[in-house]
Amino acid sequence: MSRVELWGAPLYGDPCRECGFAWSISPQDAVAWVRDFEQHARVAVGSLTGDERLGGWSVAEYVSHVGDNLRHWSERVQAARLSGRTQVAGYDPDALGDARGYASIPLQVGLWSAGHAAQRWADVLGAALDEGVELQHVARGLQRAEDVARNNCHDAYHHLWDIRRIASASE
Repeated sequence: MSRVELWGAPLYGDPCRECGFAWSISPQDAVAWVRDFEQHARVAVGSLTGDERLGGWSVAEYVSHVGDNLRHWSERVQAARLSGRTQVAGYDPDALGDARGYASIPLQVGLWSAGHAAQRWADVLGAALDEGVELQHVARGLQRAEDVARNNCHDAYHHLWDIRRIASASE
C-alpha cells in the first residue's frame, strides 16, 4: 500500500500557518466564497498591472493558476457525478502554467477566466456536496466533496494572500 500524501490542515496547519485560512469553514461557505472569487481577486489586485511579483509567479499568473485549478477540480468532480469516474490524478501546476503561457495572459483576462471557472466550480461542487460525491486521488487518497471544497477554497484564498503580499511590497 502506498503512503497517502498529507494535504489540507495536516499539511498547512489549522489555521494555515501562512495565510490564516481556517479549515473549519463549512463546505457550503467554502463554495460560496469561491463563487465570489473574481470579486475577492479584483479587490486584492487593486491597481496592480499583474506583472508584479515576489519571487515565484506574478499576480496575473497566480490568478490564472486559481482559474485552472478550479477548472481541473470541477472537471474531476463532474466526471464522478456524470460518469462514475472517481479516479483523480495529480498535476504539476508549474508545467501547466508553462503550457498555458500564464506569463502572457493579461491580468484582466485572467480575472475574467478565473471568475467563470469559479462559477462553474461552485455549481458542480454545490451539487456534489448534496450528492455525497467521493473521489480517489492517486496521491491524497479519499477526497470527499467537502474535502475538495475546502482544499480548493484554501488554494484560492492562499493565492490571494500571495497577491496581497506582492501588492504590499509594490507600494
